[in-house]
Amino acid sequence: MSKAILIHRQGGPEEMRWEEVEVLAPGPGEALIRHTAVGLNFIDVYHRSGVYPLAKLPSSLGSEGAGVVEAIGSGVQEVKVGDRVAYAGGPIGAYAERRVLPAARLVVLPPSIEDRQAAAMMLQGMTTQYLLRSTYRVQPGDTILLHAAAGGVGLIACQWAKHLGATVIGTVGSSAKAELAKAHGADYVIDYSKENFVARVKEITGGKGVPVVYDSVGKDTFEGSLDCLRPRGLMVSFGQSSGLVPPFNPVVLSTKGSLFLTRPTLATYTASRGDLLASAGELFDVVGKGAVKIEINQSYPLAEAAQAHRDLEARKTTGSTVFLV
Repeated sequence: MSKAILIHRQGGPEEMRWEEVEVLAPGPGEALIRHTAVGLNFIDVYHRSGVYPLAKLPSSLGSEGAGVVEAIGSGVQEVKVGDRVAYAGGPIGAYAERRVLPAARLVVLPPSIEDRQAAAMMLQGMTTQYLLRSTYRVQPGDTILLHAAAGGVGLIACQWAKHLGATVIGTVGSSAKAELAKAHGADYVIDYSKENFVARVKEITGGKGVPVVYDSVGKDTFEGSLDCLRPRGLMVSFGQSSGLVPPFNPVVLSTKGSLFLTRPTLATYTASRGDLLASAGELFDVVGKGAVKIEINQSYPLAEAAQAHRDLEARKTTGSTVFLV
């Protein structure tokens, strides 16, 4: 037997239980992983709370982890027993000591990447990769707006965008987070608890607005984000930490300058094995070069995952958080 965090119904952190679970042998195309570290992401809160309904309960949580392959099923060619591997996305259930996964969703780690580092960066790092390199391909000289700039994706994106030659405007909710975002490459940091971010963005850009806004906050920032865009700009809504965006009339996009709106997911951008390896490879490259440093600012024993969720929802965390197994 092994142990995992399970929820028997969706709700608050109090629904999370540390329980014994049976782990089956891997079937065809599958691999058994012994976790060494597991990543915490806001999507875990959505799955736990019911923002994203789960198809079956009881269920574990978590979409990201790193560890060692202990066994493989028939036909597996992507990994072998003993490989250090990591993954992000795919079936949820990372909050576990061991789990079985499709081998095609696993990426073998290079020697330069530690397990804790991998668990902290795969989901957030590959999310940053598709945001900056595919959804909108950031070019030298671009000025971009990034909400939650001191969060896990935010700190990676600040560094990566600067590496690409962009000017980064970041929003945060406190003075401490403002300093953190600045230290990671943000050229301008707006504390939205003290300043009107729309007015400040217009001031910074000389009234022109930005070509792209990356918004993981949702309800509290959505309308203002549209107002920060230049004509034909792109609104990238990739999360809703403040709540779901209310329904709106698409005519708003035309009246604000023929704007584009997208709601992308990592699952779509890494659906094929080739796309997954390309995304992970680009992430390993920028981290290996030192252009992007992964900040693990909090760690918790996996059994204490409920407290980590409370801290994340209270916005007490910065950078990346990992569970140690």
